[in-house]
Amino acid sequence: MSVTIDITGLPHERITFCPSPLAELGNALHALAEPAHHARLHAWTTATSAGMKPELADRLHEADFMWRSTRSDFLLPARPRETLTEELDDLDRLDDERFVGAALEISCSSRYADGIPSPLVDEQSRRRALDLAAARGPRQAAFVERMLAEPAATRAWIRRLLEDCDDAFFADTWRRVRVQLAADARHKTELLRRKGLAEALTAASPALSFEEGPHGSRIVVDKLVHSRTEAQGSAVTLVPTAFGWPHLFATSAPGWQPVIQYPAATRDVGGAEPVETVKLRLEAIAHPMRMRLCRNLARGPYSTSELADAYGITAPEVSRHLSVLKKAGLLTTQRRGRYVLHQLDFSVVARLGSDFLESVLR
Repeated sequence: MSVTIDITGLPHERITFCPSPLAELGNALHALAEPAHHARLHAWTTATSAGMKPELADRLHEADFMWRSTRSDFLLPARPRETLTEELDDLDRLDDERFVGAALEISCSSRYADGIPSPLVDEQSRRRALDLAAARGPRQAAFVERMLAEPAATRAWIRRLLEDCDDAFFADTWRRVRVQLAADARHKTELLRRKGLAEALTAASPALSFEEGPHGSRIVVDKLVHSRTEAQGSAVTLVPTAFGWPHLFATSAPGWQPVIQYPAATRDVGGAEPVETVKLRLEAIAHPMRMRLCRNLARGPYSTSELADAYGITAPEVSRHLSVLKKAGLLTTQRRGRYVLHQLDFSVVARLGSDFLESVLR
């Protein structure tokens, strides 16, 4: 599963790395709405929430479906500007149908990549938007009803909300992070120029890759969704973020220029594993016998015969289970004379989850 962006025939100079204040504000609002996603931002989210006026916090709650579980496409500008005001001016130039359609894509819909008609002109989309909003609470439902009835006035309300956030906390935050983001974008741009797109994408995120074949070339974003879009005759923008980790966003809705938002490089953030690798590891430990074997393998190195004796099964059965665990990258092995000893790789298992690790060590 992945998001693919067809870039066949697209000159590499149309692929740009650039920070965006609006995109980073969207990330900051998401972190405030879902602080559990962003443990590393705990100090910032706690201090910002504590210092926020109740009236502003109340307005943010009313509109938070635009950045809480999904990210409205208009919060990821295809042409980033120097200032938030310039990017908000660009938003004002969108027509109502396009803006409202993006704002009210509240869930990760399976129809997203195919294009959903704007609820301003399509009755089924209108009912869907109202139902999704109602599931999030009466205030969100009332907000969506207001947007559908008075799109121009509601758009002005959203702009004032974002400007008030800028005045209250984001302007200071942006001054602090924009230097880091600009440096990251310059570094990726230089990699693109000197070493090519594949190198630049991998440097941005291990979940990004470049594939070239007889049927064209594409950027692949490794995510647990399936979507496809094209950038021919357009461009691709990659936006670094200091507040976005661990999220990786890619817009792929028809009619929107593809934008990828990736976490800027930090010293303490490890590379993301491919989705298929994570799936393989979870399937490996889900089997009852392999989970029991992990209990021994977490405590020390064991040979195949020792594990067979411990669980009353045959050595070939143990070998088959160990082979699955090893293929998933969960084991280390060492040879001691004529014996091969196996042990759980704690560094890998810890990344899967502390609950599993604690249960096998219990």
